[in-house]
Amino acid sequence: MADTYILGIESSCDETGAAVVRSGEKIVSNVVASQIAMHQPYGGVVPELASREHLRAIVPVVRRALADAGQTYQSLDALAVTQGPGLAGALLVGISYAKALAFALDKPLIAVNHLEGHIHAVLLEERQKGGFSGAGRELNFPVLALVVSGGHTHLYLAEQSGANWTYRNIGRTRDDAAGEAFDKVAKLLGLGYPGGPVIDRLSSHGDPAAVKFSLSQIKHRDRRDSPTLSQETRQEWGTRQQFDFSYSGIKTAVLRYVEIHGMKSSIDARRRALAEISQPAMEDYLAHCDRQALDLVASFQRAMVEDLVSKTLAAARACNVATLFVTGGVAANQELRQHFELGAAQEGLPVYFPSRPLSTDNAAMIAAAAYPKFLARDFAAMDFSAEAGLALR
Repeated sequence: MADTYILGIESSCDETGAAVVRSGEKIVSNVVASQIAMHQPYGGVVPELASREHLRAIVPVVRRALADAGQTYQSLDALAVTQGPGLAGALLVGISYAKALAFALDKPLIAVNHLEGHIHAVLLEERQKGGFSGAGRELNFPVLALVVSGGHTHLYLAEQSGANWTYRNIGRTRDDAAGEAFDKVAKLLGLGYPGGPVIDRLSSHGDPAAVKFSLSQIKHRDRRDSPTLSQETRQEWGTRQQFDFSYSGIKTAVLRYVEIHGMKSSIDARRRALAEISQPAMEDYLAHCDRQALDLVASFQRAMVEDLVSKTLAAARACNVATLFVTGGVAANQELRQHFELGAAQEGLPVYFPSRPLSTDNAAMIAAAAYPKFLARDFAAMDFSAEAGLALR
């Protein structure tokens, strides 16, 4: 079969991405314009500002992706764009531009779920290494995928149906996503935005056993015996209850610890000092963090990591999965990777991660996820729109 070149466009949150991927397995170009500097003063993503920045960035980002790939608009075989989930205004920028390009070029357009893109980031990573292909390692199903990022903490049980995959959600966060908890705790402690990478690097300098945190144990009224539910729905309800996540409680626990131990003045001083440094290095963070702060950061991260790993591995055992994927922005966390590698090895379960550049939002994963849809001729109608809460099935 001839090579297929797909231009992917990603604009679901605060990264404007464009990439060209060949036949779903080779990144030819991958360009990301980050908005971190724009949102840093606010300690989080401001949706209106994100949409405005996407408008400014999308044309030059796409042009650079094509130039880096040595492709032209005419040489592309298809275009792919993130439909959701994400920020509605941000999604609409990418979708509107992709629609205009597809119409002008008379090329097929493929709508991609952002969460499926994260899952395909793992596949893309392994295929570039020679795995999951004809001469490489075989991918065994069912696959359990943990998608963990600033906006999502989901567990999906994945099966293959022809060229496409099907997904069943067996766990999700009931409140804050894991990455959101990392960012909010970092903001609370005066560590800036985005906070996840800073907490990850600082944690190795603290004692993870210094502060005892307990994660929320979610209790539900058991609805599985309801006569109005089918047997399949009862089973799915029971499975989902068991593996849901909740991270609002630990965020509150960190706040209470700060208040009880009188850390506010040192946090304010750290916030002011770091604000005067345009790009703080690790030495700057360490210079303005005392032992108490480092121990608190390390203990918070350890509790988060242990909860994510233990619930995911419990779900893997309950569902008798053959392969584990861990993906999304939080999958770049070093301690999380180490604990998953150790725990999965003890279970005799192969675990795969994307590289760190493919963990965060990017367009290469969108183009890769579009390739099976291209083969199945699953093209989007021109009247589709953004779906901020788009589910993955």
